[in-house]
Amino acid sequence: MRFFRGDGQARPKYAVRKEKPVSHIPDNLWTKCSHCGDILYTKEFVENFKVCSKCGAHEKLSAWERLELLADPGTFEEWDAGLSPADPLQFGEDYLNRVRSDQKRTGLCEAALSGSGRILGHPVALAIMDFAFRGGSMGSVVGEKITRTIEGARDRNLPLLVVAVSGGARMQEGAFSLMQMAKTSAAIARFKEAGHFYISVLSDPTTAGVAASFASLADVILAEPGALIGFTGPWVIEQTIRQKLPPGFQTAEFLLSHGFIDKVIPRKALKGTIGKLLEYASLGKEQVWSER
Repeated sequence: MRFFRGDGQARPKYAVRKEKPVSHIPDNLWTKCSHCGDILYTKEFVENFKVCSKCGAHEKLSAWERLELLADPGTFEEWDAGLSPADPLQFGEDYLNRVRSDQKRTGLCEAALSGSGRILGHPVALAIMDFAFRGGSMGSVVGEKITRTIEGARDRNLPLLVVAVSGGARMQEGAFSLMQMAKTSAAIARFKEAGHFYISVLSDPTTAGVAASFASLADVILAEPGALIGFTGPWVIEQTIRQKLPPGFQTAEFLLSHGFIDKVIPRKALKGTIGKLLEYASLGKEQVWSER
């Protein structure tokens, strides 16, 4: 008597693996917008400097991508490329391993890229921060690189451009990190006393010790659309003052309406705007006023 249907042949006692067809579609062909969730063709997304074509959200750029966006091709000369963080508070190998991992992943020695170049033909000293390196946090090396860039601009009679993106001071360096706020601010004061021009670009996010020091001390402060800018997060503020914050609090648009920044500039227009500002700065005051 047969209890099962079939042809009467014995079944194999093991599973037979079927090979899946090989996919020739690259893994990174599509990118999902973190704001609206739209699926974007990665090539077009990158060519658009990581601005969502549907909602206009500005995703984070690496320091090298930012440099490509702003500087004229072939004009950038890096300064202090070999400066690398140590471990002054002896946090141990875990911290140093994370630093090494970020160095390998970003191609940077620290969270700031600095040097000189040209923007629409105008010479400029520039420092560009990178959020992918320890959240753009400012430790002793980042503070030193920013300070050296400021001093290098002053010594060479160059205008200064700083693109900020940071979560604040680096906790693994404690007071050494906090000292950089005063250090960079003092360098900016000396730079301005020498009569030089400083542009700051605030991108998402620019917070804590960076927002409270050199990033907010420029002659002209620009910001990218939707950028989070402030000293501490809105949740912490609400828990401290026991009040509900207004809609859009700490966004670039909110700060523009309250006079903290001078202009919100879409990423595509950023280079042209900075180039025009540098052009004005290169003119004598009498010539500027005569053209108005």
